[in-house]
Amino acid sequence: MSFAFIISIPSSSLGQAVRLDESGQVTGSTLDLPYAFYNENFGFAVGYVYGVVGRPQKQSMLLGTGIAGTKGSAMGFLTGRDLQVPWIERLFVDPVLSIGYFRDNDAYIDGKPDFPNERAGSNDSSEDNFVEGDGWDNLFRLNFKYLLPMGNGEDDILAAYTIKEGFLVSGAYGGHSGNPFTSGRSYLELTPFYRWQEIEGEDLDADIKTNGLNISLFWDNRNFYANPSKGFSLSGTLSRDFGLFDSSSSWTNVAGEADFYLPLQLGDWLRQGVLALNCWTSYSPSWEEQPDGSIENRPPAYTGSTLGGLWRMRGYPSQRFNDKAAIFYAAELRMIPRWNPFEGWSWIQQHVGVQWLQFVPFVEAGRVAPFWQLDELHSEMKWDVGLGIRAWAMGIVVRLDSAFSEEGGRVQMMVSQPFQF
Repeated sequence: MSFAFIISIPSSSLGQAVRLDESGQVTGSTLDLPYAFYNENFGFAVGYVYGVVGRPQKQSMLLGTGIAGTKGSAMGFLTGRDLQVPWIERLFVDPVLSIGYFRDNDAYIDGKPDFPNERAGSNDSSEDNFVEGDGWDNLFRLNFKYLLPMGNGEDDILAAYTIKEGFLVSGAYGGHSGNPFTSGRSYLELTPFYRWQEIEGEDLDADIKTNGLNISLFWDNRNFYANPSKGFSLSGTLSRDFGLFDSSSSWTNVAGEADFYLPLQLGDWLRQGVLALNCWTSYSPSWEEQPDGSIENRPPAYTGSTLGGLWRMRGYPSQRFNDKAAIFYAAELRMIPRWNPFEGWSWIQQHVGVQWLQFVPFVEAGRVAPFWQLDELHSEMKWDVGLGIRAWAMGIVVRLDSAFSEEGGRVQMMVSQPFQF
C-alpha cells in the first residue's frame, strides 16, 4: 500500500457565498496546523498548513501548505477562492500555484524498455509499465468565473447562508427546481493554465509542458457547495493547448460532468445521510495515432482523459490510465453521526475546530479507450472500493480516503469533497 498526500481546492465547484452565524453576523475562521506523514516519495515528511475563511474578502478563502521529506521531495501549494475582481462585481477568480520537486516519481508514459509493444496507461496496460525518475512538477492555474444574471445569481451576487455546527440552516441557493433560471448559480469560466513535469530517470529523460485555456459552463444547483445534501450540478469544459511558447504539443479535449445528491433517513444515530452520485466523461478529438504507434496532438498523461489518483479511481496511482476517451462513475454514502470525539478533546479543538465527522463508503468504476463508444467504454471496466473519513475543521472540509483495487491500495489526504473539481 502506498500513501499519497496533497492539498487541493476545486475551482468550479465553489460558489460565492458569505457565511453567517445564527445571529446573522458574518463569520470567519483560521486553520493553522503543523502535520507529519510518511510515504514512498517523501519518506518521513513534515508540513504546515494555513488557511483562512472569510478573508481577505468576506466571501473568499485562502490556503497554503509546505511539505519537506527525508527523501529529498518537497512542495509548496497556494490557492485562493472567490476573490472578487474590483469594479467587475460579477467576476471572481480562483488562483492555484503548486511548485514541487519529487524523488522516485512514477509516470505512466511510454519509455520503459520492458514494454516495447505496449502503450503505457492504456486500459489493458501492465501496472509495471511506468517510468520512474526525479524532477519538478509545477502547476499554475487562474480560474476566472463570471456569475451569469440568472437563477439565484440574478439578484444575489454574494449569496448568504447561515451555518450552525457545520450544517446549513438557511440560505440554500440551489436544489429548488430543475430550472436554471429559477434555481442555482450559473457561471461562464475562463482558465489559463500552465504545467511542467520533469522526469530524469534511468529509462527516460523528459520535460512535459502544457499551457492553454479551459472554457467552461457550470450550473451549480446544489444547496450547499461545501457539503451538499440536495440538488445537482452540471458542467462542460473545452480545453485547448495551442502549441505556443514552450508547450510540448498542441491538443484539444472536451469533458462533461454531472453529480447528484439525495438526502437519506438512516436512523436517529445520524445527523445527516446523503447518497452522492457522479458521472464524468472526456474525449480528445485532436489525438492521432501514427502508423508507428506514436501519438500526436495528445494531452499529457496528467490531464485529458485520465483516471487514477486523488479524484477519480482513487484505488489506482495518479494518471494510471490515460487515452483518447474515458468514462467514470462513482457513488458515495456520506454519513455524519451524532458522535464527535473531538468534543471531549478541548486541547485539540482549539486548533482544529472539528464540528462533525463524516464516514463515507464509496465505489468507483471507469475505463479509458482509444475511441469514444459506449459499448467499448463499458466493457472491461476498472473498479475500486473505499472508505473515507472527512471532517468539518475550521470551516473547511478535510478528508482522508482509502481505496482498494486489483492493483493494491491507496490512502490519500486532501481538502474538499470530491466531484466537480
